[in-house]
Amino acid sequence: MEFSIGKIDHVQVAAPKGGEADARRFYGDALGMKEIQKPEPLKSRGGVWFGFDDFQLHVGIDEPFVPAKKAHPAFKVSGYEALQRHLEKNGITVTADTSIPGVDRFFVFDPFGNRLEFLK
Repeated sequence: MEFSIGKIDHVQVAAPKGGEADARRFYGDALGMKEIQKPEPLKSRGGVWFGFDDFQLHVGIDEPFVPAKKAHPAFKVSGYEALQRHLEKNGITVTADTSIPGVDRFFVFDPFGNRLEFLK
C-alpha cells in the first residue's frame, strides 16, 4: 500500500450544551487528564479538550445530544486497581467485566452517559 495508518491522535466523546464544567470534574479531576487549550477557531463551538500521554480526548458539544452507550474509547491503565478504588471513592460506579478470559477490564459512564473502558 502507498499509505499506512499510524496511532490514534485523539478520541472524541459528546456532551450536551453547557457540559464543560462536568467534563472538567470527571476527565480532569476524577481521571487526572490535563486540560489543553482548543485552537482559537474552535473555541466558539464549546467543549473542552484533555491530554494524557501522547493522546488527546476531546469533549465536543452535540445538540441534540445522545450518549454513546455501546461505542467507547478503551484506555490501558497502570495502577488499574488504584484507579478502580479512586473512582468508586469519588462516587463513580465501576462495572467489572470478565467476559474475555485473561483480560482485566471495567467500564464506567461519564457524567453524560458515554461508556468508557479501562484495561489492566
